[in-house]
Amino acid sequence: MSDTDEIVLDESTPGNAPGGGSPNLGAGAEAQDAVNEALIEVWAVLGKVSIPIHQLLKIGRGAVIALDRGLDDPIELRANNHLIARGEIVVVEDKIGVCITENVTAERARQHG
Repeated sequence: MSDTDEIVLDESTPGNAPGGGSPNLGAGAEAQDAVNEALIEVWAVLGKVSIPIHQLLKIGRGAVIALDRGLDDPIELRANNHLIARGEIVVVEDKIGVCITENVTAERARQHG
């Protein structure tokens, strides 16, 4: 699915279904399929730093910015700015990847019953 594809859901709502009753419940599966195909951006956060704007404006090619994490510290995976997992950087062919070491969502589910 490309980012230009449209997702069309069943337009029937209570009162609009044939006979004025509830909408077709079979449409729920189609809606769930559409939701499962939706794309969400995920960020891999290596670290953070706060620097004054005047220093930021002076940054040029070759500048090195030290982050708040060590080389062996896990990176964060975030979706919608929510921490969802932690992991380690790996090389996958000629690209950078993340090997998940901790699923934060599952951990929260266990903690909250």
